[in-house]
Amino acid sequence: MALDPVSDAAHPARQQEVAMLGVLGGMGPMATVDFMGKVVRNTPAARDQDHLQMVVCSAANIPDRTAAILGEGPDPLPAMVDALRRLEAAGVTCVAIPCNTAHHWHAALQAMTPVRVLHIVDAVAEMLTESDGGGLGVLATSGTVEAGIYQERLAHRGITCRMPDAAGQAEVMRAIRLVKAGQLAEATEILRAQAMALVSTGCRQVVMACTEIPVALAAEEGALRTVLVDATEALARACVRTCMASAHDSATSLAA
Repeated sequence: MALDPVSDAAHPARQQEVAMLGVLGGMGPMATVDFMGKVVRNTPAARDQDHLQMVVCSAANIPDRTAAILGEGPDPLPAMVDALRRLEAAGVTCVAIPCNTAHHWHAALQAMTPVRVLHIVDAVAEMLTESDGGGLGVLATSGTVEAGIYQERLAHRGITCRMPDAAGQAEVMRAIRLVKAGQLAEATEILRAQAMALVSTGCRQVVMACTEIPVALAAEEGALRTVLVDATEALARACVRTCMASAHDSATSLAA
């Protein structure tokens, strides 16, 4: 980030007030762009300068996360750490990972950096409005399901999760691959059907817990839209809250 020689270099205290969001992205690239748009739309701003500063590493070279969790592919952690180091070098003050499955390595990444790495499941929990009555529906990759990323973290909040059956999960994975390949129309039909299947089992809310899924269901309207919870949107809102609170705290400290 280039410094303005008058407004920044001459005022070092001003630099300390600036929160900078780091985005460890590329998993996949379309989902990363979707996340960035949601950060912008959730930021209360009247001018360019009111928006969050963001540094994005779209590390599309990171190996497939689901394949790694299922023992069918290489470990993606080294590539994620490399992307994290790039973000640290850029001076980010917090990090978001717009990929649900990558949160299997959240604890390992957080242990390697003093920079806060937000957790997408915690962000989702803040958006939940319904009681746990029939269980929370979760549409996610097989890696996310197998790793228990949502089940384990939400269990601490007294929330149980429901996933599609084996055949349904295979369809969800097929739809996710279609989104990554840019074939949105077919993916939308599959994901709509799987979301409705979870609703039919008693789920009052269904989390789109793969960042490709909101891309496919972006235009969904009607009754189904009211039950869908967008994990990407939740993470974006959490980032805005965190960065704005950090900037406020820094400004208060400097003014004291």
